[in-house]
Amino acid sequence: MDRPVARLIYMDHLQGYAAPAHDTVRERWRRTSADSVWLRPGDWYHPAVDALVEAMCEERDGAPAAERLGRARAEAGVGIGETLDDVACLYGVHDREPEVRLLRAVAVGWSEGYEATPVTPEVLDPESGLATAQYLVHRLRETYGVARRAGSDATRTHGLLVVDVALDDLTGWQRFARSAAMGRALTQTFGDGHPMASLGSGIFVVLGERGADEGELRTVLRHNIERTGLTLGVTAILRRPPRVWLEPLPQTHAAAVELLNVLQR
Repeated sequence: MDRPVARLIYMDHLQGYAAPAHDTVRERWRRTSADSVWLRPGDWYHPAVDALVEAMCEERDGAPAAERLGRARAEAGVGIGETLDDVACLYGVHDREPEVRLLRAVAVGWSEGYEATPVTPEVLDPESGLATAQYLVHRLRETYGVARRAGSDATRTHGLLVVDVALDDLTGWQRFARSAAMGRALTQTFGDGHPMASLGSGIFVVLGERGADEGELRTVLRHNIERTGLTLGVTAILRRPPRVWLEPLPQTHAAAVELLNVLQR
């Protein structure tokens, strides 16, 4: 190699040897991001990380690598905010302000990756058309992460509205019809795209902000369930009236996942 050695290495005195510059920077970036903005420590690394680090260490144009990294993050289901915050941590390692041009490349790549990512069966429950429990777990992780970065408490701002319309001894077709009716009723109540999911066996949950008139919301929801049941002719396979209650979010994301597991049983 004919590049100047000073631009290729940092002395790592703790380890007792000269480590390649990009390895050192990558690890400092990873630690900084994991300690502040990154929500899933186990899935941070991607080959585009190395490409971006090398471009910065060698003072080359990092936009192509940044765009590739943004695309990879979107395809992995990482949100745009978390993606940009992560790249900003790389600049923090260098004690520099993020470059608008490079952040734009990250955003462009993320947008392309998001648009190209198909909706998979793991995201949507085929019977109700609502999200699966696995997808709601992801949304809960985002909720806790956003609250933590904002210095607030997710347990005070959000809760899980649980709806139980379960009846025993239903046939397969009846369970399918029940799920379809509930997907329609919940969407009418909360709107398309709201974070809500089917947990199976007639249990549905909605992630929402606290502070709304919960009594009125429950009344509207019960009305929509009853009306949808009548419209589709499935009132006989729905618990009437449905059980509806609010579960406060636990202190941690792990505890919230356990709560979903308990509700599924």
